[in-house]
Amino acid sequence: MSPSLMPLVFVLGIALLSSCSTISHSVSTPDAEATVAAGQARAVQPGAPGESTRVLTHEELTADPGPLHTEADGRFMQGMIAHHAQALDMTSLIPTRSDRPDLLLLSERIEISQKGEIQWMQNWLRLRNEIAPEGVAQPMKGLGHGEEMLMPGMLTRNEMDELASAAGDAFYSLFLKYMIAHHEGALVMVSDLFSNDGAAQDSDSYRFASDVVSDQLMEITRMQAMFEAAR
Repeated sequence: MSPSLMPLVFVLGIALLSSCSTISHSVSTPDAEATVAAGQARAVQPGAPGESTRVLTHEELTADPGPLHTEADGRFMQGMIAHHAQALDMTSLIPTRSDRPDLLLLSERIEISQKGEIQWMQNWLRLRNEIAPEGVAQPMKGLGHGEEMLMPGMLTRNEMDELASAAGDAFYSLFLKYMIAHHEGALVMVSDLFSNDGAAQDSDSYRFASDVVSDQLMEITRMQAMFEAAR
């Protein structure tokens, strides 16, 4: 692990531990309509077609719905979709530029995990009535002072062109260099998420962000070993 990454990993570890103590599991309560029967107010859940309504219990009505997602949660998911999409763009270059078995295996792992995570993040956003971007590596709007910005670690157009122009051993080393930086950028994004008050407090977003940290750190370690062995 590069020395510059160690402080970030420590900060992430502290953030994860501190967040654990504040995580509340979301409890979904169905929409209910109030009715009056026998002089008492009741709440009933309309049944599916062909099924009768059901009176909701006091526990269901008073259950804590859990913390709501924040703007920072939404920005994180939207930005990570673009971030993952670029990783897929990078791995798509491998088959025509390198036949190294270890790089092909790494590519397969990244593609399987990040395609699935893009779909998961899109569903997470849709369920919360947030914009779910397509899986395209593009700058995020409305960051900083309104300008478009790439997510941390994402390659510029020139860097992507440089990678696409390389082949053989040169491509192998350049891919690892850029993908390590790309993964480190994902860790920065998680760190930024946890630094926002109230963010990552629902169990789904917290678990996903935590998984990003563990997966990216594992792959960084693997890629650094591959890079050193090729020198």
